[in-house]
Amino acid sequence: MAQTYDLILKGATVVNHDGEGVRDLGLAGDRIAAIGALASAQAAETIDCHGLHILPGVIDSHVHFREPGLTHKEDLESGSRGAVLGGVTAVFEMPNTDPLTVTANALADKVKRGHHRMHCDFAFYVGATRENTYELAELERLPGVCGVKVFMGSSTGSLLVEDDEGVRNILKIIHRRAAFHSEDEYRLRERMHLRVEGDPRSHPVWRDATAALMCTQRLIALARETGKRVHVLHVTTKEEIAFLADHKDVATAEATPSHLTLAAPECYERLGTLAQLNPPVRDATHRDGIWRGVAQGIIDNVGSDHSPHTREEKANPYPKSHSGMTGVQTLVPIMLDHVNAGRLSLLRFVDLTSAGPARIYGIARKGRIAVGYDADLTIVDLKRHETITNKWIASRSGWTPYDGVGVTGWPVGTFVRGRKVMWQGEVVTPSQGEAVRFADALSQD
Repeated sequence: MAQTYDLILKGATVVNHDGEGVRDLGLAGDRIAAIGALASAQAAETIDCHGLHILPGVIDSHVHFREPGLTHKEDLESGSRGAVLGGVTAVFEMPNTDPLTVTANALADKVKRGHHRMHCDFAFYVGATRENTYELAELERLPGVCGVKVFMGSSTGSLLVEDDEGVRNILKIIHRRAAFHSEDEYRLRERMHLRVEGDPRSHPVWRDATAALMCTQRLIALARETGKRVHVLHVTTKEEIAFLADHKDVATAEATPSHLTLAAPECYERLGTLAQLNPPVRDATHRDGIWRGVAQGIIDNVGSDHSPHTREEKANPYPKSHSGMTGVQTLVPIMLDHVNAGRLSLLRFVDLTSAGPARIYGIARKGRIAVGYDADLTIVDLKRHETITNKWIASRSGWTPYDGVGVTGWPVGTFVRGRKVMWQGEVVTPSQGEAVRFADALSQD
């Protein structure tokens, strides 16, 4: 008797633990049920995917969707719509909302807001403060929580724990890997006078490479002292790459498409404050250093740091302009363009955007195309040429720093737990996003 599936994806090049090869995928319910030649199988629906690549669902583990409190520039629905339009199947959202995501009630509220309203699956960071430090061990294991986020340098919002004692106390109390914004706040305060009014080119002068390296060195020393694991977000300097190479036992590291693509001073001269984010885009020598980190395996994942602001907020004269840019929707096309340019392989892209986040955060049943795993799939056309435009961007902010940029490689389908959510640029299934599950917290689900 022929095997029966809910859906068969036929004839694509599947990228998984076996490498790249033309295979069929059989989906049953929300899981992957079979991989291989399924010509004799039956299915309620069959989609011809010849000429396309099927990747494990892309996980963007660093987004700011601004809900609650700042929904004039983004909310969970609009941000996740952009995610699935860009081929992203799950996102991890940051705690610098209003109110801050620092309590069990705030976390539960976010999970409730996201459930079957977000288009992709989701998890939320709990923000670390001095006031909630001794509750973090419980908060980090709540349903829908991906881990603790610590701001050692000030950015958008009021979360800040800049001192060694504060960070030490956080690391002592938690069990899961914590994620860090690593810029030395003391050096940032000392150098504020270096900001030049009206000139965003002074942004990386103020928030210099030394501030990033100093903080990362402090963080790694504290991780070793406390015997805990840390994740350094949005690494921006060649010096940090060289330093982190000696500390991979305790530290994982993230790069963003923006820091791998843009370079100072050109980006500031062309984009003005639209290129302003924290930590800053630096010159090409640092960009090249991050690429070396990608090539050598020092960088463990790529996250977009999607941090939208309205055009009006970005149009304020520097330094009153807000730091941050959209990115969740452009992560896949920008990185696929780098694949086509030979800067990294497709397998390395998958490692950075699926397997990498699964390893770092201990995600249950996601990050691979394997039988028994969630049927989260990003389907791409590696040969498709497109131009990114502001009009395409679903974010409430309505803009991208890549407006007018041509790319090769494009997301054509997004499947979340077996459901075809996006196909050929259209959201085709009502939002049914659910909380991601984690190996370290399964008993809490």
